Amino acid sequence: MSEYAVEMKGITKVFNDVKANDNIDFRIKKGSIHGLLGENGAGKTTLMNILYGLYQQEEGEIWVNGKKEDISSPIKAISLGIGMVHQHFMLARPLSVVENVMLGKKSRRGILLDTQETAKELSELSEKYNMGIDPLSKIWQLSVGEQQRVEILYTIYMGADILILDEPTAVLTPQETETFFDTLRQMREDGKSIILITHKLEEIISIVDEVTVLRDGKFIGHRTLDASVTKDDLSRMMVGRDVLFHFPPVEKEPGGVKLKINNICANNDKGVEALKSFSIDIHEGEVLGLAGVDGNGQKELCEVLTGLRRSESGEIIIDGEDCTNRTPAFYIKKKVSFIPEDRHAQGLALNWSLKRNLIFKRLDEPPFSKYGLLSNKAINENWEREKEAYQIKAINGEEEARALSGGNQQKIILAREISSDPQILIANQPTRGLDVGASEYVRNRILDARNSGTAVLLVSADLEEILQISDRIAVIYGGRLMGILPRGADMMEIGKLMMGGSVDREVLA
Repeated sequence: MSEYAVEMKGITKVFNDVKANDNIDFRIKKGSIHGLLGENGAGKTTLMNILYGLYQQEEGEIWVNGKKEDISSPIKAISLGIGMVHQHFMLARPLSVVENVMLGKKSRRGILLDTQETAKELSELSEKYNMGIDPLSKIWQLSVGEQQRVEILYTIYMGADILILDEPTAVLTPQETETFFDTLRQMREDGKSIILITHKLEEIISIVDEVTVLRDGKFIGHRTLDASVTKDDLSRMMVGRDVLFHFPPVEKEPGGVKLKINNICANNDKGVEALKSFSIDIHEGEVLGLAGVDGNGQKELCEVLTGLRRSESGEIIIDGEDCTNRTPAFYIKKKVSFIPEDRHAQGLALNWSLKRNLIFKRLDEPPFSKYGLLSNKAINENWEREKEAYQIKAINGEEEARALSGGNQQKIILAREISSDPQILIANQPTRGLDVGASEYVRNRILDARNSGTAVLLVSADLEEILQISDRIAVIYGGRLMGILPRGADMMEIGKLMMGGSVDREVLA
């Protein structure tokens, strides 16, 4: 019998004449946790989609438990004991846990549902792995962490011994992450083989047994994880250079209050209250990090502060002036810049050229426009300047924004929003979906703005990012401010506040 649960040999996958996977070898030992690392576009997800049967390789072989297999579909993969939990959950929210499981399973009672028996089996499996899932709970009643455990519970219930987990901790608090890792360790002890795709190097080091690194579609290396392996070692393999993880604090003290938010209440798109008497001050020349699990009012706060959403009550004060419920154009004139969480929906005009995307907030202003006519000379000069300053990888700026990678799209937004010398910068999830190298670049540009005197609100679900570059750390839960902690606060303290709890020391509120 082979010691490997999976062996992928010489895997090549081509899309539009581009090799997404180029002769890659990958293998995972039975009863182990294996990390799969690489920048965006390195080929990680493509490789795992081939293993799960969503894609088929042009070249190469796949061996499962010592036997060569042709994995032509996910149904075939599931029959081989391979399950995949995607980054975005695939659950029917109105249904219960047991109903979601039964959607993909033939009833043992013919035309009658076997709800009670399935629920009993799920309860036993949940108890075995300390998941704490009630099979009769509706999905919409569960927290994000619980929904993720449902996905894993479903995958195991369907017979998976080989689990592929894609960015599984992206939306979890530190406490939920620890609970999740305990579950994975228990599964490993039970003989299951787990492939973990994540950008979070600290998590890789804390839980995986071995790691495989891909870069530009090629196999770069394989490491057995022990105490000698550091984040710097892994990031160097991923990016091909040293990456900065520790950013020095600014030497000068922040200035006066630039943005004052007083008792803001606002509804979400469904008309339900999302912000509840939220108040906070942001000073000139500081980064105020706002930590919280997605969906606790962060999106609504950013939109209220940029004129994209009306508040129901409260006030927004900029430099002593009441600026509540003004238009987006008003906030642009007040030099409020915005890096939105969804760069496609709000950050870019995808069908416009890169040159036009860089100036679309200033199309009617000199030097780009005079007497209603655009100045191609000024637009081209601006493109050359920003391309060099922000290291944008493009040919001539005439390309449509949709043609760029995620990292380069984010650089276009950064160049537009930061180069306009903003007084206030609202950055919502500025590194979401970016690899470690691109994330480092984005954080440095935000710090440059801070050091130039800009008041920065950094909204991020990535606690490592919050801790790296924030001068103060605020926490939001259920639309309320839970407290403010100083730079360098303990991650577990922040996690408690993110879950609606309290901490042992006094916090500012």
